[in-house]
Amino acid sequence: MDLIGTPAHNPARHDKGGKIMGMLSEFREFAVKGNAVDMAVGIVIGGAFGKIVSSLVTDIIMPPIGMLLGKVNLPNLFLSLHGGPYKTLDAAKTAGAPTINYGLFLNNILDFVIVAFCIFLVVRQMNRVKNVLLPAPSAEPTTKECPQCLSTIPIKAKRCAHCTSQLEG
Repeated sequence: MDLIGTPAHNPARHDKGGKIMGMLSEFREFAVKGNAVDMAVGIVIGGAFGKIVSSLVTDIIMPPIGMLLGKVNLPNLFLSLHGGPYKTLDAAKTAGAPTINYGLFLNNILDFVIVAFCIFLVVRQMNRVKNVLLPAPSAEPTTKECPQCLSTIPIKAKRCAHCTSQLEG
């Protein structure tokens, strides 16, 4: 039966249903894997971290920088393309004037730099932990055993020094 209650005789329709069910089971398998769950947790934590960094930049870092630059509210720096003298960005937006908001742009650049630096620190620390926990790759072997007398000989040897048998390679 199809959606409206009549028998479905279209074989292509059944094939699509099989493909859709296969795709759904493949998606379920992907979603249940640890990697997808880890990725989702990382995205949620990253979003929350971004809000914290934005607040840090807007509420803590930018006010002292604006004070040092002559009591300027950096997020309120803008250039009106309309030509009117607007005291604040909100006044220009209320009037419908087009503006270039370079103060907000500077805020966003500082947000990005702080987030990028924090991610760099996390990745750097993870690499250090990984290097400590994972064993170093083994070096290339320098010796081998003679197949005849089982003596240890150099890997590049063509003849065994102990039994003088000819070696392969």
